[in-house]
Amino acid sequence: MTDWLVTAAAIVLAAFVPCVLYLVWIRNTERFSREPYKRLVAVFLFGAIVSVFIAVVFELVLSIAFSENIERVYEYLGENPTIPVLILVCVIAPFVEEAAKGLGILRARRRLTELENGMIYGAAVGLGFAATENMLYESAALAEGGAEAFIATAVIRSISSALLHATASSVLGLGIARKVLGMGGWMIYYLGAVGMHSAFNFMASFGALYEDQLGEIAYMIGLVAALVIVFLGVSLMRDKIRSLDRPRPARKTG
Repeated sequence: MTDWLVTAAAIVLAAFVPCVLYLVWIRNTERFSREPYKRLVAVFLFGAIVSVFIAVVFELVLSIAFSENIERVYEYLGENPTIPVLILVCVIAPFVEEAAKGLGILRARRRLTELENGMIYGAAVGLGFAATENMLYESAALAEGGAEAFIATAVIRSISSALLHATASSVLGLGIARKVLGMGGWMIYYLGAVGMHSAFNFMASFGALYEDQLGEIAYMIGLVAALVIVFLGVSLMRDKIRSLDRPRPARKTG
């Protein structure tokens, strides 16, 4: 019983602690009028629980519907067992997951008084989503490959998938903030978030797709490319938050 509790605690800590630290880091990118932790934690938990649940349900339904019509796809694309996986990973998952995370940003719409707030709340819901997703992947890795696989999965996902979810959702958050403030539409930002998510997922799948042609180096190519997407996205996100951050004008008295 004690061993089980220690293992469960290790999985939860490995999944959630990096995401919480990233949330503090991104939140503190803003120098003026930083968002209260209470609000950020609420959005983080929405992403970790509600957004994940919604995404799992819709992805399951869509993947089943897709599988029922897979023969029709094979007629046009040729019989390739990676096609349904690619459709799920690079099309269905990004569209569904970014929409599910967007609901968490909408919960904080009253706090979107500045454009950068949308990016920060977007990152918060994305990191919550990533924490639960990482917990599931790391649990599977531990069950299938033992402690070594668990540690490798935890490290890789903490520096890749966690930041990908934060960055992609911050793009959507910027779009939602623009809509709330009457500065334009949000759809192009949603598609931008989906595009970033899709590109990352494709590169994360690169090794499995091209191992036969390129050998083991295909996995390294995919990992490096995925990390480039993530770190470039994070840098641009923080630069954008800093460029939008302005002190609020003092209220006039008298």
